[in-house]
Amino acid sequence: MDTRNEGKKTEPIYVVSGGKGLAGNNMVHSLLIQYPNNNIPVIIVPQILEEKQLIDLVTKVKQEGGLITHTMVNRHLRFFLRKLCEENNVKHIDFMGELADYLDEHLDIPSLQVPGLYREINQRYFDRIDAIEFTLNHDDGLSPEKLQKAEIILTGVSRSGKTPLSVYLAMYGWKVANIPLVYGIDPPKELFEVDPMRVFGLNINSGQLISHRMKRLRNIDNMENVDYVDERLIIRELRNANMVFEKGKFTVINVSNKPVETSANEILNMMANRFEYRGHRLESPYPEMED
Repeated sequence: MDTRNEGKKTEPIYVVSGGKGLAGNNMVHSLLIQYPNNNIPVIIVPQILEEKQLIDLVTKVKQEGGLITHTMVNRHLRFFLRKLCEENNVKHIDFMGELADYLDEHLDIPSLQVPGLYREINQRYFDRIDAIEFTLNHDDGLSPEKLQKAEIILTGVSRSGKTPLSVYLAMYGWKVANIPLVYGIDPPKELFEVDPMRVFGLNINSGQLISHRMKRLRNIDNMENVDYVDERLIIRELRNANMVFEKGKFTVINVSNKPVETSANEILNMMANRFEYRGHRLESPYPEMED
């Protein structure tokens, strides 16, 4: 283990941006990761919109002996920051400047100079990524204490299709959690504390459920688990699940012999009728595949 930098004072790197500073922060950290055990502080300074902010910042960085990196798309503020750093002998790295200057010179169109425009235009993409991350972190009963943050909650017995349906809905930009129902184990109390109009109980016929479970046991080479595919026990599980659905006043979706797309459309149509949502959520995540 390299300990050469332990205890050594290191000057901070400031990431300055007219937007959120995420692009510059990613660039700095993508390089710092090549230097294991570094203890360089990285400080994001977002929403820089006027000269006074830059004057205060450069004064502070000069006192600390730090470095300024920036992704300023506003041409005036970018030039002002460069000049300010040079006058005060503050080290600075302009991530955007050379490319922006090149485009200004070679393209016969004016720059909008709007911070965060890329993220704004691609917000649907970022929403989808956030939704997928949330859904994977709340799969199979994970983090029930955060159930209130889910936009859609699926519940049902094992192998009723909760996970594939959750992921499919997440591809539309919905934050989905799913809660497994196990006979003899009480569901988390949080399941009954959320808005029941957001909760969907997945019902499936016993024959199809047995088929799904048999396939699962073969895949994991565990055919000795006969209780998992015992029809009598499965019927008891399904009856127990329906009692939970009724207790919570959840909407029941019959997923028997249905592709995941059909079940997802049923849920999305109901959500659209029940709540006021951003219209883009009901669009296909892959519009190029639509007829």
